[in-house]
Amino acid sequence: MKLSKYISKVLDILIAIVLLLFFASFGFRDGRTSGWYQQWFPNLNGSTITSMTFLDSLTGFAVTNSNSLLQEYILKTTNGGDNWLINYNFNTPNSNWSFVKIASVDSNTVFAFSWTEMFKTTNKGINWNIINYDLYPEDVAIINIDTILAVKSGGLNGGVYRSINGGLNWQLIWTLGITSGNPYSIYMFNKDIGFNQGSSGMKKTTNGGVNWFVIPGEMYSGIQFIDSLTGWKCTDSIKKTINGGLNWISQRAPNFSNSFTNSSFSIINQDTIWLVGARKFSHAPIYKTTNGGTNWGYQVPDTTFQIYSYNFISFINSKVGWVSLMQNNYEIHTKVGGDSSIIQAININNSLVLDEFKLYQNYPNPFNSKSNIKYQILKTAEIKIKIFNISGKEIKTLLNKQQNRGDYQITFDGENLSSGIYFYSLYADGVRIDTKKMVLLK
Repeated sequence: MKLSKYISKVLDILIAIVLLLFFASFGFRDGRTSGWYQQWFPNLNGSTITSMTFLDSLTGFAVTNSNSLLQEYILKTTNGGDNWLINYNFNTPNSNWSFVKIASVDSNTVFAFSWTEMFKTTNKGINWNIINYDLYPEDVAIINIDTILAVKSGGLNGGVYRSINGGLNWQLIWTLGITSGNPYSIYMFNKDIGFNQGSSGMKKTTNGGVNWFVIPGEMYSGIQFIDSLTGWKCTDSIKKTINGGLNWISQRAPNFSNSFTNSSFSIINQDTIWLVGARKFSHAPIYKTTNGGTNWGYQVPDTTFQIYSYNFISFINSKVGWVSLMQNNYEIHTKVGGDSSIIQAININNSLVLDEFKLYQNYPNPFNSKSNIKYQILKTAEIKIKIFNISGKEIKTLLNKQQNRGDYQITFDGENLSSGIYFYSLYADGVRIDTKKMVLLK
């Protein structure tokens, strides 16, 4: 009797140990992958990170917006982000210096741009020089230590500004000449070639920002080029260009989201590219391709922390990189190239997709209230037609159903919308086939 009780007690203990190990291993498996770990920022009294840059594997800088105490910060790390220290603390009771961008020119020179001042260091943040400009930029692109471009979308003085003396003086070199429609984002690949995004669409320059021309039907929330012809961008889908941005080909993303907000690319080489910005509640993915985007895989570094979307990624080589949701002051770091177990997503041959589906220009166009959208499909597929405003925000799903081969037409009613430019996109089985522009005039 005593022996049976003893055996029963031992079995109870063994079962408890097995269950403990099971739940512990389950929790570990569902948590952060071994390739990434979280890093922490100091107490910023309510300020949040707005921009980051890294000079090398150890040295990086970050800037914040203004908190309720009208304090803004420049932060610096010298150990790869494991520790961030306040490099410069601004307390400006009579001003608001919220930072919009920090970027490096070389291993010593860093520019930080606020609404009304520019900050420059040439010795890795030991000293900062302040230049007043009252520019209120929304985005900035640094070409070299002398040439900088900035954009602002609103007001009578919106447009593209350029400095050729390191930010001491600025000149308005391009504007739409109206109170809206000017760019709020700018990306320059080199001193001549670049792109901007505004409510009037995506535009390209080939002469350093003096002139811009529209890329019809395209927009971006993140963009990066590896040479003057080859680049990637995304807003409603991932796209690649091989002719300098004149034409873009959709690349199918993994089954998380085809909607990207504040996305960010980090290009290692023509094959290996990292991307963040896809929205997924509590489980934000990090995308990666090793064949130039023919196939995109993903990983979820940390499912224990509810992150719906990252908006910053930077790799300085194939192993060392950072990912951040800056408005939450949340950052993770890898020294081994991320998680080795990338979940691969099978892609569709885009040339076949484009042959099997066709989107026609709406008619009439321009139109007053109603217009017809015609499209053709050569195989059965889940078809969606979505409507976007000029800022790229989805305003309506006009169609979402499986359809067989044939020619179709659907009517768009813009009775409750204001006059302006809108875009409509055709999707087949989750792949965006084409986007076209239409003009509503009332």
